[in-house]
Amino acid sequence: MNDAIAMPAPADRASPRWQLRYLLFIAGMGGLLYGIDIGIIAGALPYLEATASASWHLSSQQLSFVVAAVLLGSVLSSLFAGLVADWIGRRGAMLLAGVLFAASIPIMALASGYVPLLLGRLLQGVSGGLIGVVVPLYLAEVLSPERRGRGAAMFQLLLTTGLLLAALIGLYHAQAVDAAAASAQSLSAQEQSRVLFAAKDHAWRTIFWSCLLPGLVFSVGVLLLSESPRWLVRRGRIEQARAALRRTVPADQVEATLQSMLAPDAADDRAGATARDRLLSRRYVWPFLLACVILACTQATGINSVLAYAVNIFNQAGLPGAVANGADVAIKLLNVVMTVVALVLVDRKGRKFLLMLGSGGIALALIAAGLLFLSAERGRADVRETLQQQVSADALQLRMDAAQWQRLGASDGTRPQQLTVSYSYGGFSNVRSLRSDALGEPELLLRREDSVQPDSVIGATFRRLHLNPFPDPAQAAQAPLRIERASLGPVPTAAHGWAVAACILVFVAFFAVGPGVCVWLALSELMPTRIRSNGMSIALLINQFVSTSIAAIFLPTVGHYGYASMFFFWAGCTVVYFLVAAFALPETKGKSLEQIEANFR
Repeated sequence: MNDAIAMPAPADRASPRWQLRYLLFIAGMGGLLYGIDIGIIAGALPYLEATASASWHLSSQQLSFVVAAVLLGSVLSSLFAGLVADWIGRRGAMLLAGVLFAASIPIMALASGYVPLLLGRLLQGVSGGLIGVVVPLYLAEVLSPERRGRGAAMFQLLLTTGLLLAALIGLYHAQAVDAAAASAQSLSAQEQSRVLFAAKDHAWRTIFWSCLLPGLVFSVGVLLLSESPRWLVRRGRIEQARAALRRTVPADQVEATLQSMLAPDAADDRAGATARDRLLSRRYVWPFLLACVILACTQATGINSVLAYAVNIFNQAGLPGAVANGADVAIKLLNVVMTVVALVLVDRKGRKFLLMLGSGGIALALIAAGLLFLSAERGRADVRETLQQQVSADALQLRMDAAQWQRLGASDGTRPQQLTVSYSYGGFSNVRSLRSDALGEPELLLRREDSVQPDSVIGATFRRLHLNPFPDPAQAAQAPLRIERASLGPVPTAAHGWAVAACILVFVAFFAVGPGVCVWLALSELMPTRIRSNGMSIALLINQFVSTSIAAIFLPTVGHYGYASMFFFWAGCTVVYFLVAAFALPETKGKSLEQIEANFR
């Protein structure tokens, strides 16, 4: 290998340690904002739905847009994050992300209508998309090889902490609303309604306000960071790059490190490379595709759907509601704790080892959970024809009292029964699940308005081009109600629920140790310098697309085919992940970015 690209030895005691610690802290704050971006709406949504829907007359579709706006903003900014980072620099892009996040908070918290609320959520999403690309990019280009793993782990650790913080903020305000409701019991019905409305309105606004401080800390903190020396070298600003290196590299290693950054450019110039090199040039295509596969496989493990639908999964597995919520909190705490373990291991054991360990453990946990659900779902009775016969006027409404459960074929035992119905109107499908031990007498109500969504500009445009992948609301408005699948059987035992919970906990532990941290390293380390920013944007976009697609098909899939099918699908994808990590992924521990790029050449 060319000696010119060899990286200096690990930093010694003369390293500028406080600057490095400060850099890791600010990068971690970026991860915290990313986690808050994802998790904060969960705590605010119930109160937003209870107050804004009444005062602003928001429809359920508009509320769905408010929830999804962060994802849309993140996807849009991911497309351009690389260009922005190349144009104004890594530090400038991080500052822009922090300012957008901080600006989104008062817009949402002071909103008096649908449009400002939607705008604030979009800005929050744009901020999250920028952070997801630029912070790992900055860490990869600034930190030395022996510290890059720790930097990515710090980003992931604070990301999981952001998710946990958002959940705790929501829990605190939920208790405050409950306390307000209890204190108003002695008042008249009208006063109770007024007090409860005020408490809920204050709750969702305060939940958003509580996110302002981290955004301000990140924005102000970025101003004290130096720019990425590799970005400065690419712009020909050698003296500024040298000054930036003095803040992160021991003084006696600055020149050697700077020369290692200049060497690839000289080699590219000799080879005739230009700044206009295409992303899919032969010299870049393999590391780019490998990074994209790693990110896609990370989401194909089902991690985001497991975290989002954990309570549903535990309920279906046999745990009652309160216990299921407790298990959900345990998952988020375990995610944080195991990320700390990854922080210790990532620069000692290496990325390849941790990805193999993590994906192997995830696959085993998913297979075990799938087998448990398969054993519970195998004995359920098919009552589709019975329900189809009771459809009247393209709707089905059944009062699920004890007699109705018996007529459907429920057993006479003491275990509660569960009915899961998958139904459709034309191309629109929906799923409804009921339990016989629910409070009161649950009602099975299947209606067109609960399934058929209004037409959209995108759908209408695709239909005019005869390329429409979306169902047609006009056809669904005339389509009859069709019961696709209906199964009835006993709710699994609590022991079964705890067994599934154990599998999920093992899954989350192995994910946190392996893919949770290493995915950010794969995103930043595998990309060659000339395509790193734009390549990371596209790879993260693929990551979000896979995550969104899996989340979108989760409820319809488990409704049609059962939970076992989803877990086995995730397990199959994770086996592919293990094979990619074992046979295609190079070890990047302890190597400079230039050495990694040279290996691909």
